[in-house]
Amino acid sequence: MADFQPVANVGALREGQGITIFAAGRHVALFKIDGIVHALDGICPHKGGPLGEGFCEDGHVHCPMHGWKFDVRTGECEERPDRPATSLPVRINGETIEVAL
Repeated sequence: MADFQPVANVGALREGQGITIFAAGRHVALFKIDGIVHALDGICPHKGGPLGEGFCEDGHVHCPMHGWKFDVRTGECEERPDRPATSLPVRINGETIEVAL
């Protein structure tokens, strides 16, 4: 089972936007949607684009490389349901975002 790792401060996230962090040897994309923090594997399963740098809209992120659209809550991919991004469990501990890695 994955351990929760501290990855960022809640204040580092802006509503409706994503960021990419590097933790435990991997890229993680963090998003704040409707006040809730979500995490996806930071690398797009299509061509390896940085999901945390993608355009966010209506709870989805568009990969900046080729535009694939992922639900930040679940990782589901609209264009290719068989190629989701990995959704990672998140918890908030005080002001620290922790992600199961």
